[in-house]
Amino acid sequence: MRDKVTRLYVAAAIAEACSWLGLLVGMLVKYGPPENELGVKIFGPIHGGLFVAYVLLVLAVARLRRWSLPATVVALACAVPPFATLIFERWARRRGMLGTAAGRPTREPAPVG
Repeated sequence: MRDKVTRLYVAAAIAEACSWLGLLVGMLVKYGPPENELGVKIFGPIHGGLFVAYVLLVLAVARLRRWSLPATVVALACAVPPFATLIFERWARRRGMLGTAAGRPTREPAPVG
């Protein structure tokens, strides 16, 4: 269960960043020379839904993985700036906050000397 929720969190972090890209392109087209609102109408609701999914999954993973309150607050705040969810996800993975990937063995420390 914990690994499944963690995988969903990672997917949501990636999808939320991609939806940011679509929304930014849509805004560029809306306010640029073509003045077409179609991109914002499409990517706005998609981004909103993925934003909510990311927030809910952050709360679920934080509880299941026992994240500290500051780490949880930073993860939630990373939903606001574009692409910050990717940065936080990689940071959390490097620090072992997301556990080990399913099917991958954990690396044993190399012997010294």
